[in-house]
Amino acid sequence: MERKYAEFAATKACELLAIDSPSGYTRKAATWVKEAFEALGFAAKITTKGGVLADLGGADKDDALFLQAHTDTLGAMVAEIKANGRLKLTPLGGLRAENAETENVRVHTRTGKIIEGTVQLCNASVHVNGEYGETKRTFDTVEAVLDEDVKTAEATRALGIEVGDIVCLEPRTRITSSGYIKSRFLDDKLSVGVLLGLAKYLHDTGKTPARRVYAHVTVYEEVGHGGAASVPAGVTEAISVDMGCVGEGLTCTERQVSICAKDSGGPYSYDVVSKLIDAAKRTGADYAVDVYPHYGSDVEATLRAGYDIRHGLIGAGVYASHGYERSHIDGVYNSILVLAGYTGVI
Repeated sequence: MERKYAEFAATKACELLAIDSPSGYTRKAATWVKEAFEALGFAAKITTKGGVLADLGGADKDDALFLQAHTDTLGAMVAEIKANGRLKLTPLGGLRAENAETENVRVHTRTGKIIEGTVQLCNASVHVNGEYGETKRTFDTVEAVLDEDVKTAEATRALGIEVGDIVCLEPRTRITSSGYIKSRFLDDKLSVGVLLGLAKYLHDTGKTPARRVYAHVTVYEEVGHGGAASVPAGVTEAISVDMGCVGEGLTCTERQVSICAKDSGGPYSYDVVSKLIDAAKRTGADYAVDVYPHYGSDVEATLRAGYDIRHGLIGAGVYASHGYERSHIDGVYNSILVLAGYTGVI
């Protein structure tokens, strides 16, 4: 397989990363995903829940494969407009206050207006606050400071901001000359790019998988129920394509594809994990098998919803998860290789 498919995947991921889409605020991102699959010639639809279901073809609908990634990200919501005009936030998904501190944000009002600001520690100046270093960062001790001349709750409301408005962090996406991909929310928009890279390969080569393959891009993974619906009839296996963990005690790097054997939800299907390893070996993909200590995936939500399937999890290695994340174009390439091998098109 040519590396151009990994480059295509990374480019599409960067386009998607530019669209704000924390859990619950994903309509624009889902529309973009739907149109991206359609541009490659594959039928796609928006599900009732708001995700995207694409049909990548294949003959055997009674032994279908379900590939899942998610386009929802971490973010925040306005929980309170404080008396000083600043915003108390509540996280969407597993966003941590210490990872949000000093990040630029966009507040999306329900009227469509966007107000910029920054998440800061309350009393953020080290020249003033003698307890700056000792203060534990929580969503009670950080706040969103708006880039507007507001000093009262009434002035902030006059901008159109209300409780329940969505607060999105700046992703700061870039690809370095050495191939590293750095951004917030590579979890999991990079994997949406991987699925589009596979779709591009199928489009360009005209190859059709022997078994039916569906791609499901979910929109509530970060809050735990993204993969709990929209499984087509005939699906027997589901694979989450999500970020691969990189860190102490694990062997994967950003340049590899990670195959997960077990995470917080328990072991993945032994048969599926074995077939993923075989696909990596057959295609020459650089891979690692790891156990993730603190992790959950879309396919586990699918199982908990009662679907009778076998499940697996792979993803390009991503460092600094839920923070300012980093992967590599090699990890993207190896992920596409494994999927192509697993679906029998390479």
